[in-house]
Amino acid sequence: MAENGGEKVYAAATANPYGRVDEELASVAQREERRKKRMKYVAYGAAFVVFQTAVILVFSLVVMKVRTPKFRVRSATFQDFKAATLPTNSSFTTQMFAELSVKNPNFGRYKYQDSTVESFYQNYKVGEAAIPKGKASFKSTKKFAVPVDLSSTNVPGDVLGSELSQHAWIPLTSRATLNGKVRLMLIFTKKKSTNMSCTMNLNTSSKQLQDLECV
Repeated sequence: MAENGGEKVYAAATANPYGRVDEELASVAQREERRKKRMKYVAYGAAFVVFQTAVILVFSLVVMKVRTPKFRVRSATFQDFKAATLPTNSSFTTQMFAELSVKNPNFGRYKYQDSTVESFYQNYKVGEAAIPKGKASFKSTKKFAVPVDLSSTNVPGDVLGSELSQHAWIPLTSRATLNGKVRLMLIFTKKKSTNMSCTMNLNTSSKQLQDLECV
């Protein structure tokens, strides 16, 4: 009987001589599969971290960065233009309707305080006008008109006469400063001021604006 039992065990062992090898291979395959899954999860985690970092960087550099608004004279018309072109006693008066603009490049509204725009001939002040407070929405341009009474009362007649004897235009400069705040995400605010300096020529023949440039 013992011999028969031993023969059965031997027969079972020899019936599948590669059984243990198959089990070891299966175990190795399972470990390799788990390793690949762990590597995949690590890769997904690293990609998510890189994506989040990129989003935060773009948000900080683009959305949250506060840029200076641009304040400009866009155009102007003139009414009731009067000029005396005597060599030593020249003068002029007119009303200028200037269209101004505030271009807001930020991802938040720009709210500015009231101010004053001043007009100059050379270094002589020839007019000023009030700028009412207002706001420019995010990524938009606010446009508004301002009437400015211009007069050469402060300009020596011979200085203006010399200009008019050489040219058929009067060079003017408009300057102003707006003080305001940019509000981002309805939470953060940052003070921002913008300056306007525009040069232009008033053509005394056509009573039209020409050569408008702003910096």
